Amino acid sequence: MEFMISGRNVTVSDRFREYATEKLSKLEALGDKVQRIDTKVAKKAHSRAADNELTVEVTVVGRGPVIRAEAVSGDKFAAFDLAYAKLQERLRRAKDRRKVHHGRHTPKAVHEATAALNGAASAEAVAASSPYEIANDIPAGDSPVLIRRKVFPAATMTVDEAVDNMELVGHAFYLFVDKETEQHSVVYRRTGWTYGVITLDPACAEGKGEERIHAYRSDDEDVVVGV
Repeated sequence: MEFMISGRNVTVSDRFREYATEKLSKLEALGDKVQRIDTKVAKKAHSRAADNELTVEVTVVGRGPVIRAEAVSGDKFAAFDLAYAKLQERLRRAKDRRKVHHGRHTPKAVHEATAALNGAASAEAVAASSPYEIANDIPAGDSPVLIRRKVFPAATMTVDEAVDNMELVGHAFYLFVDKETEQHSVVYRRTGWTYGVITLDPACAEGKGEERIHAYRSDDEDVVVGV
């Protein structure tokens, strides 16, 4: 298992590397053939003296879905511990989900499953002189507005699987290809224990969209509530 620990606009000490590596090495038993664990410590560039919060993001890459957690604190050790606790919970949920897939116990409801959610690195990370938060951002001509594009493989899955994967990486939305309709869709968090799904259909005429209600992990038919 490979460990990558890096810092952006903050120094990552040997003591922190040793502390993080010792704790992260224990995660292999929870992951699905873990190959690499990336830990990033970041501080906003040009932040005020009073604004000294650090963000720690930990990402587990293995045979299964990518699992990620992050936390913010004034101390990088405290931020790491918070992110580590979130990551442990998400790895346990992913492990339980694999047991469900093999018929070993009954799956939890969505509100139970999500209740707990609330290259080699340089040892010296030098603060970037760029006016942008991310060091490798560059001006787009004369405009200060930048648009960063990322391209990922199109993953085909059910809506329920998309919800699961979104929660595992801790994002507020997740792009996927709907296994049932073969259409590009995005699932996102709404209020309470509800989620939304938006699907783009080139064949859909303007003003003719359809709205349905889907029960998570249920065999019941979707209910059409609006057109």
